[in-house]
Amino acid sequence: MTPKRPTGAGAFPKAVETPAPLLADPAELYAALDLGTNSCRMLIAQPKGSQFHVIDSFSKSVQLGSGLESSGSLCRSSISRTIQALRVCRKKLEKHDVKRMRLVATEACRRAKNSRDFLRRVQRETGLRLEIIKPEEEARLAVISCAPLVSTKTEQLLVVDIGGGSTELVWIDLSTVPRAERPRAIMRLHTGFKNADSPFPHAKVVDWISVPLGVATLMEQFSDVEDDAARFALMSWYFEEKLADFTPYANDPAREGFQIIGTSGTVTTVAASHLGLKRYDRNKVDGLRMTSEQIDRVIRDYLSMGPEGRKRDPRIGRDRQELIMSGAAILQALLRIWPTDRLSVADRGLREGLLYAQMSADGVLEEAVP
Repeated sequence: MTPKRPTGAGAFPKAVETPAPLLADPAELYAALDLGTNSCRMLIAQPKGSQFHVIDSFSKSVQLGSGLESSGSLCRSSISRTIQALRVCRKKLEKHDVKRMRLVATEACRRAKNSRDFLRRVQRETGLRLEIIKPEEEARLAVISCAPLVSTKTEQLLVVDIGGGSTELVWIDLSTVPRAERPRAIMRLHTGFKNADSPFPHAKVVDWISVPLGVATLMEQFSDVEDDAARFALMSWYFEEKLADFTPYANDPAREGFQIIGTSGTVTTVAASHLGLKRYDRNKVDGLRMTSEQIDRVIRDYLSMGPEGRKRDPRIGRDRQELIMSGAAILQALLRIWPTDRLSVADRGLREGLLYAQMSADGVLEEAVP
């Protein structure tokens, strides 16, 4: 039985922006913190042309959503790990004297019964005030972070953000936008998915959905299945069932002019494995294009290794070893539905989207997108 679609999925979200000052200082630093189901990540950056320059960063696997699927609450050990990570973030913010920031929490805090108590404790012990954002804003921010990777030849675009607790999909029609304007049209979505009144050529969001399954929550749901290959197949088909209400699910777009952009640790790990990287190199991974066939070969390789072989594989980071097959199951389901010759790998996501949205709202970014 296909589960019900999340309430509000498919509706056009209202833009949520930090009010801009009358005069924004282009030299001012901005921060974006993303507290997800599995990781706590932060970027501190300065505007630079149409992009930004990263000054400092932080990333730590905190497994905040560990046990959430069964208990419905954030557990003590997960909360303690997360608060320790957030203390490090606070010190970095103080060190760089950051005044403009957005600190957000996503699926684990959206679902947990004790999330409000958790956020109050975070503020009490770290001084940081986190906000829980809605799935639609999470989807929108992931999309605009990927604007520089959009090809001018793309007419139909699918952006996929595979998180720890949820997966966001956004389908965008760029066919009426002049080729040279297509990356810019994606960036303009920072004001909201519905921008028909814009004087500029605009990207049409055909549909979007937030599936309440990510690499951590999907893995937990099938943790009782002992056989590795059987567990993988069940996860992949179960995830596909969740897409039945997504409007483009029944579509079969031509490969010509169709692009998928995947942003997640799963996609970047698959890319690193494809390249044979024993040491991760963002410059080689971000923007890499892969075909469905290349991705399928990597996933078959993972399956042939088995759990013990994957633990020994240097291409799969220690933080990713337990989660790579649930993420691969999601990725396989998507490519089974929409095979493509052009999946672009994005080592970017919510944090970058938060930075772009803040800087764009303040008018400190140039219009051009390289």
